Amino acid sequence: MQRARPMCMGPGRVRGWSEMMELSFSTSCSTIDWNRVAEILKTVGMSCHAPEIHRKAFEASHTTIFVHSGEMLIGFGRALSDGQYQAAIYDCAVLPEYQGRGVGSEIIRRVVEQLAHCNIILYAAPGREGFYRQHGFARMKTGMALFLEMDSKRQRGFIE
Repeated sequence: MQRARPMCMGPGRVRGWSEMMELSFSTSCSTIDWNRVAEILKTVGMSCHAPEIHRKAFEASHTTIFVHSGEMLIGFGRALSDGQYQAAIYDCAVLPEYQGRGVGSEIIRRVVEQLAHCNIILYAAPGREGFYRQHGFARMKTGMALFLEMDSKRQRGFIE
């Protein structure tokens, strides 16, 4: 079965507002406010670390996407990859006030586009699986995890 084609919206345009919203997308980590990255992750309930840890993680990633509305960072995503046939998506987050308007879909579309030659895995926050299904992802039957905080991940519904 072939990979489903992700939704495609023109560059910088996101649907769902009464007027089209202009966004800028970048791949460079050089001008990112890492305090803001940590703040967004905390706001959306994802794993949050010290800003310097996020900087190192994003800079070590194969693919990064950052989304700004004007000067304000509103979302991002990244992927690790061997660059040949395997990849994993992490830290896809969009501020709540921009969710449901295609921003997250555009982040996923751009990340997947950079990894079109790879198998791609990710783990979704409980309750967010449907979002990824819309982009062609399917539930894995054999996924396993070894987290640093197993009890916390179990309580939050990530693992059995």
